[in-house]
Amino acid sequence: MAQPDMVGMVVRDMAATLAFYRLLGLEIPESADKEPHVEYITPSGFRIAWDTQEMIVGIYPDWVEPVGQRVNLAFKCQNAAEVNSLYNDLIRRGYEGYKAPWDAFWGQRYAVIVDPDGNHVDLFAAL
Repeated sequence: MAQPDMVGMVVRDMAATLAFYRLLGLEIPESADKEPHVEYITPSGFRIAWDTQEMIVGIYPDWVEPVGQRVNLAFKCQNAAEVNSLYNDLIRRGYEGYKAPWDAFWGQRYAVIVDPDGNHVDLFAAL
């Protein structure tokens, strides 16, 4: 049976995208900023990958950049205070907030921030 192993995203600017994900705690070496393909392996073994638009066009010459949200990722935080702190830090650094922190009816502190490519990134923790 096939198992989910990786989520991949196409990015406009690898350095800008990786800088954002480093702020979320992913330890990605700065030497990766100039690479056309970068993978991060989570502690559980699941991979997150980024490919430059140039690389994707080289593989799929008829590729057209999509409009709107491309993918949604969720990052689990230690607690509600960390959701608030991380969201506010990203806003201070100039990233766009999609939805400020709130207490969701399903029992989590939740917030949504936008990465450099327009993807929504959820920050959450149990209440």
